Amino acid sequence: MEKTIREQLLNLADVDYQKFSTALIPTIDNVIGVRLPELRKLAKIIAKGDWRAYLEHAETDYFEEVMLQGMVLGYVKTDLEEILRYIADFIPRIDNWSVCDSFCTGLKFTVKNKERVWEFIMPYLSSDKEYEIRFAVVMLLNFFIEETYISRILPLLDKVSHEGYYVKMAVSWALSICYVKLPEPTMSYLRNNSLDDFTYNKALQKITESYRVDPETKKWIRGMKRSKKQTPYSAQ
Repeated sequence: MEKTIREQLLNLADVDYQKFSTALIPTIDNVIGVRLPELRKLAKIIAKGDWRAYLEHAETDYFEEVMLQGMVLGYVKTDLEEILRYIADFIPRIDNWSVCDSFCTGLKFTVKNKERVWEFIMPYLSSDKEYEIRFAVVMLLNFFIEETYISRILPLLDKVSHEGYYVKMAVSWALSICYVKLPEPTMSYLRNNSLDDFTYNKALQKITESYRVDPETKKWIRGMKRSKKQTPYSAQ
């Protein structure tokens, strides 16, 4: 099966898209160049068949092979605990922001199983691995930013401690969504937090980039920015 899957991926390669994707994901160099809609079509077909056998034998030489496995996990129909076991096996394969974010977006079963999935992702927030932490943060921003969880999410984001660029960017992204959806508790947090300057300033920047924030508020938010002299990560 795997040889057939790889052949299909290679046949779907688009040279222009390969160049575009490689530029967009600078941390990897194994992109075939398959567009996401094509990967989703293939993932849906696999998920309807013997997906367990596919995942058992699937290879990870190419970016698309890993992306495809993550997509399949978003489409399969099985009980919650089994899918969480497969997800736990998959997470160590994540080595870039694109696979991480697409994978998280596909885990829509979370909506009906929030407390169990919350429990599942918590250990990843204290991992020492960049993309394990990003996985947990992106899961939070996709499925948990609401009144029920905001009082738990903000302290958790404040405690995330990792120098990885893609962790910092995920936390700033999550905080911007917190502000857009729940401005009052998020503003209270932003006035008193332990974020490093880079993450804090990026969160403010992302808030001001939202079309859901009015111009006057954006001006006020910009005024909260910490000075560059205090920002050790400004070069990033």
